[in-house]
Amino acid sequence: MKKILDVKNLSVSFHVYGGEVQAIRDVSFDVKAGEAVAIVGESGSGKSVTAQTIMRLIQTPPGKIKAGEVLLDGQDLLKLSEKEMQKVRGNKIGMIFQDPMTSLNPTMTVGKQIMEGLVLHQRLSSKAAKARAIELLKMVGIPNPETRIGQYPHQFSGGMRQRVMIAIALACNPALLIADEPTTALDVTIQAQILQLMKDLQKETNTSIILITHDLGIVADICDRVIVMYAGQIVETGTKREIFRNPKHPYTKGLLKSLPRLDQDKNEPLIPIFGTPPDLIKPPQGCGFCERCDEAMHICETEIPERTVLSDTHAVRCWLQHPYAKQQGALGGKEASV
Repeated sequence: MKKILDVKNLSVSFHVYGGEVQAIRDVSFDVKAGEAVAIVGESGSGKSVTAQTIMRLIQTPPGKIKAGEVLLDGQDLLKLSEKEMQKVRGNKIGMIFQDPMTSLNPTMTVGKQIMEGLVLHQRLSSKAAKARAIELLKMVGIPNPETRIGQYPHQFSGGMRQRVMIAIALACNPALLIADEPTTALDVTIQAQILQLMKDLQKETNTSIILITHDLGIVADICDRVIVMYAGQIVETGTKREIFRNPKHPYTKGLLKSLPRLDQDKNEPLIPIFGTPPDLIKPPQGCGFCERCDEAMHICETEIPERTVLSDTHAVRCWLQHPYAKQQGALGGKEASV
């Protein structure tokens, strides 16, 4: 299957008063045509920074892309000028931001905000752009689109505003849609509607999706493949089935144990991940999860884990899964070594 996006060895830092925050550290992944990929992890793991870097929305300074490539259909987005990048945003890549109320312009009608990209990228006339905007509002399930197109964001509910954001993101039929926490501010019923809408639109348009979320329930519903991030690094990747049924990284296991399950005894307590993420101004010399891991070995404190390939679709960065660890029968604990 053709790769739409290929991110290679991406590193991003932010220079702040206290020093250099190494927000993204050597991140590599790809997205194939028509595929839905989830990037999951707790706050501060680097999910949103990864998305913003792909879109070239990192403010410089304080941000700086230190290394790597972001290839969209073979073209490195990091080498484009800002003028060239403006032709990519909203055209080849669409993005749904976390909070639609702050992402939409309160002084412009939703119709004008949808039409803006159509006029800029597809050179449509005002009349044709308006007709397309009405079509998009109807497609995302907004009733009376002919009337609603002339209304302002404050006249829409939270769920309706998110639908408008999806319409804007899909206006120019992008090859890739990045959804950054698209259901965070919505109630459960509206969340389900938005997720169903995204699934339906993906089938209709064959758009590839990167879904950034901390909600693993959403991932199970909509995504094909999962990328788990921690402390600015990818610690595990796999298909939805591999991650949920056979997680290998202790952090991935911890995320799943901290969530309620339908097949779980109601009296069985949830197990939180104790501790806090490391300070990325001074990231750990070894594994970023070492201080919170009950199975950590001595090598975890001093060496960043190598990438261990478990199958064609499943890979993990954990010394416990390294072939040498398995050969020596290391089952965890601070006394074990590799």
